[in-house]
Amino acid sequence: MGDILKAAFIFVAPDADPATHRQWVKTPKVHLLAIGVKDYAGAVDAARKIVAEDGVMAIELCGGFGARGTAMVSEAVGARIPVGVVRFDIHPGLGNASGDTLF
Repeated sequence: MGDILKAAFIFVAPDADPATHRQWVKTPKVHLLAIGVKDYAGAVDAARKIVAEDGVMAIELCGGFGARGTAMVSEAVGARIPVGVVRFDIHPGLGNASGDTLF
């Protein structure tokens, strides 16, 4: 594994702004961008942008993303970018609901 993997973790939070709520964590082999969004539409926009502009090659979504939100992000970035998800059926940060019921 000689190359650096650029990956992202996208989380949903009320009033999150991906322009300001973002931070890189860089290790010798993985550069991880944590980025906050307020809803699924923001996640789709952010995912497209970080793939195109930051060279992100893998995306992990927080447990607030339900099946619909995960599919939206996956479709937005295309098959060449793997999209994974932390699995919560209900998320404590979203009032014990799935993002699918909120966004």
